[in-house]
Amino acid sequence: MTDKDAVAESPLIPEPTRADPATVFSALAEILYSGSDASEVYAAICVAATLLVPGCDHASVMLQQRGQHVTVAATDDIAARIDALERRLGQGPCVDAITENIPQIDADLRTASQWPELARAVVETTPVRAVMGFRLTIDQHKIGALNLFSTTPGAFTTQAAAQAGVLAAFASVTATAVSRDQDIASLRAGLLSNREIGTAVGLLMGLEKMTADEAFDALRRTSQQMNLKVADLARAMLERHGRAHNP
Repeated sequence: MTDKDAVAESPLIPEPTRADPATVFSALAEILYSGSDASEVYAAICVAATLLVPGCDHASVMLQQRGQHVTVAATDDIAARIDALERRLGQGPCVDAITENIPQIDADLRTASQWPELARAVVETTPVRAVMGFRLTIDQHKIGALNLFSTTPGAFTTQAAAQAGVLAAFASVTATAVSRDQDIASLRAGLLSNREIGTAVGLLMGLEKMTADEAFDALRRTSQQMNLKVADLARAMLERHGRAHNP
């Protein structure tokens, strides 16, 4: 995924919700419960940051995938460009938030910054003058960061950081829920690719008038109750069905 491809604008949180935290969080929850995919949820979190955090003009979400930092959503090209600079230079609030698990804040990049190379590059090539990074912990095994950028020096105050921390905590919970749904969907797709499991699901659909999801879930629940692997249960079910029709 290129930085440009990672940029995701989200129309899912309407402009009238600006500066109304309760409404913004409700909108995020609705997006999650409506079954939106991960890219939509991450994009909505970025938009929410610009609505909730005082002084935040741009935002992105970066995840650690296979040892690399990948931008999965951004409000615009400016946020994605700064993420790319952090990856290239190996320094910055987003990278450090993932590694050190504490909020990373630089309220004015024009002064002595703890990331001098990044600060110089950002000031020279973008309108951003302040940055913050907050770690996202997703389902205890995926790590990421919520990255916030302001064009106003000094805009990221203690109040702004506190609001960003609340959003980052909510974003971690939301992203975990999305991750779990994706894991379940991947498991289901992998299991259904097994010929015997797919046949067993089809048999249940025909005999019990179930949907594919209902048949798979019934097979999975029964396997747990009987302490059998899904594949073994499917094989036993097909063998018994075969004997019943071919005595």
